[in-house]
Amino acid sequence: MFLWEFLALLLLITVHIGKAKDCDEFTDLNFSHTFIGTSLKIRLLLYTRENGTCGTLMSHTDLSAHPQFNFSRPTTFIIHGYRPTGSPPKWLHTLTELLLAREDLNVIVVDWNNGAANLNYFKAVENTHKTAENLTAFIEKMREHGASLSSIHMIGVSLGAHISGFVGASLNGLVGRITGLDPAGPQFTGTPPKDRLDPTDAQFVDVLHTDIDALGFRESLGHIDFYANGGTDQPGCPKTIFSGGAYFKCDHQRSVLLYIESVNRTCMSKAYPCSSNKDFLDGNCLNCDRFGDAGCPEFGYNIMKWKDVLLKLGQTKTFFTTNAVSPFCMTNYRVDVMIWNKDVRWGYITVKLHGDGKEAVATIDHKAAKFKRYTETKLFAQFDKDIQSVKKVSLKFSTGNVCKPKYKLRVLRIRLTHLERNDRPLCRYDIVLEENKEFSFRPIPCQESNF
Repeated sequence: MFLWEFLALLLLITVHIGKAKDCDEFTDLNFSHTFIGTSLKIRLLLYTRENGTCGTLMSHTDLSAHPQFNFSRPTTFIIHGYRPTGSPPKWLHTLTELLLAREDLNVIVVDWNNGAANLNYFKAVENTHKTAENLTAFIEKMREHGASLSSIHMIGVSLGAHISGFVGASLNGLVGRITGLDPAGPQFTGTPPKDRLDPTDAQFVDVLHTDIDALGFRESLGHIDFYANGGTDQPGCPKTIFSGGAYFKCDHQRSVLLYIESVNRTCMSKAYPCSSNKDFLDGNCLNCDRFGDAGCPEFGYNIMKWKDVLLKLGQTKTFFTTNAVSPFCMTNYRVDVMIWNKDVRWGYITVKLHGDGKEAVATIDHKAAKFKRYTETKLFAQFDKDIQSVKKVSLKFSTGNVCKPKYKLRVLRIRLTHLERNDRPLCRYDIVLEENKEFSFRPIPCQESNF
């Protein structure tokens, strides 16, 4: 009996080893490879719902050799960027699995690690054009087998965003969608559209910027460009060089983490059309009437819902703010304050919302606000979480002046308006805020008819 159990176990192990060998993995290199330099080699790894965790290495010429590749399905290409360490991107499997959970797709991971892993960044940039030529030829083969260009979505990270653009341009802009996640800036900034990603490269191009002052591209590149936290200095990322490698790459890589969250529907970030991050934070860009009933565009995977109106509007820059960790999305309120102090007051407001057993905090401190008698001061408050039913509100007024006398802010009315729900605004009347002291109250629905 023991012999039969042993043979059965041996057979099971053999089967698992055989399965493991059937799975093709992303090329895993190390720093020694990047130091020596790698020559370009492109591998295409196919994932479908039937083999969501097991990649299949595709032939560049004989697509009929892959029966699991369904040409009637939409196809999404994931294209990584520069790999200075040679290691596989940690986010690849997560993004692949989440995309397949959302839709029945062919997901093709474009592995050009041999070519991207090189200490010579300029060589990697040179290889982007060759990679694009290879992908263009592959997509032409797909089209010969009946695939529709309009059903192709290319998600390009950093250099991968420009590779997507080169492919799209070669296919006369007929690719359905290109998503650029913090497109690379070095060697692309200041170049003409033909040498980088631009809106004509696909039927729809959406772009996220997270590191515009270093590794990313500053200017608009798509039909809609999202600037998370102004496009620079992502919350939770190291602020000094003493943090090591994370200091250089954290802001850049945040683009992928934000996009993954949008695919996963963990939470959704509304973005506001604006000319600058300063105007956005000042609350000057909270009107989304131009988008009709759809309201403000939603960053990420679901942006196609706004495609038609965005194509009519032309290139649109939008801004949103995130938390330091997942869930990244924040909840936005407009806060209107009217005081009855005789003298003008300058300062900052911190608002806390309490309810549902949770507390949400918004500190409005990007600049000192001006409070003037009988004049409504408009503030933009971004809370770290959403409270569905607000039972209590806490306020704190501060001036930042350590040596001067403490002031009081005599509030005639404060009004809080949720910007993503049609809730009736919440109000409180006739309160006094002592500087640096928290004041709590139970809000009531606003009585004004013209809120």
